[in-house]
Amino acid sequence: MSNLTPRELEILHEALDDEYRAWATYDQVLADFGDVRPFVNIRESESRHIDAIRRLFELYDVPVPRNPWIGQVERYPSLQAACEAGVAAEIANGEMYDRLIAGTQRAEILSVLRNLQEASQERHLPAFRRGAERSQGSGGRGGGGRGGGRRFRGGRRDA
Repeated sequence: MSNLTPRELEILHEALDDEYRAWATYDQVLADFGDVRPFVNIRESESRHIDAIRRLFELYDVPVPRNPWIGQVERYPSLQAACEAGVAAEIANGEMYDRLIAGTQRAEILSVLRNLQEASQERHLPAFRRGAERSQGSGGRGGGGRGGGRRFRGGRRDA
């Protein structure tokens, strides 16, 4: 069984739940608007984030919960609205990781959390800001991606 503190268990669960929700949200955007950037790229990044946190669960012998967010996330009326929501979510994500990082001294957990926070703030947030700006110029309807509106069919992140 795990030798994590109750707070560290909460940290792992909160981080995984947040990444699950992000993945499901971006997957829904892709279902609604097709293979559009930045969502297609960031959803794949969220898959890697989920895998990194799941490895921590396995390292500490903690059962990995399933993704409860698939099909349960907000849908957006436009790509611009989705990008604007992405900006707000990534800002909140940075604040969440500040709080989670303060809750542990374990090097393995800190390394993963810091890497995820860096990806959120230095890559995802600017990408969503650019997406919101691009969408303003196109009426917010999408079409900024590749693939002519076909949905990218990546694997489900639900286990």
